Amino acid sequence: MHTIYKNDTILVREFLPEELDLFLTLFEDPEVTQYLPPVTPERYKQLFAIALEDYSKGLFSRWGIWDAVTNELIGTCLARPFVEVSGQLEIGYTLAKAYWGKGIATAVSKALVEYCFTHTSVRDVVALTHLDNIGSQKVLEKAGFSRAPHNIVRDQKEAAYFVLRRPE
Repeated sequence: MHTIYKNDTILVREFLPEELDLFLTLFEDPEVTQYLPPVTPERYKQLFAIALEDYSKGLFSRWGIWDAVTNELIGTCLARPFVEVSGQLEIGYTLAKAYWGKGIATAVSKALVEYCFTHTSVRDVVALTHLDNIGSQKVLEKAGFSRAPHNIVRDQKEAAYFVLRRPE
């Protein structure tokens, strides 16, 4: 099992196959999923299987965010090529409600940016949020992202587009 990031509070690592139920439980809370595209439980199972497959294929995937002290699942995060703009990498995260407002999303965002810049030569790391998701927009700004002057359309829905350029 490969670890992406660790500090005194959190651990970001690959999921283990036996952690599927923990992963699925995260998405049962309607407040957690309110800004995510609608996804069926079957699709979440597919996303989990794809993540496990991706671990052997390269740098990018979906990982679990764990409490470094209690080893409880806090959420999930990802880094992947950005489909809408070639040459950019996209990060994202989803946290269980009990962990909102504790600085974890900001720490994870910064860790994912560092991961992307360390392992690639990409110039921009980007993130999208639902237009109404002010909390995530503030997180991205704290992590060093700037909101682009235009939004991105994904799945026929407009999303706020945030960019963090590699330091010169």
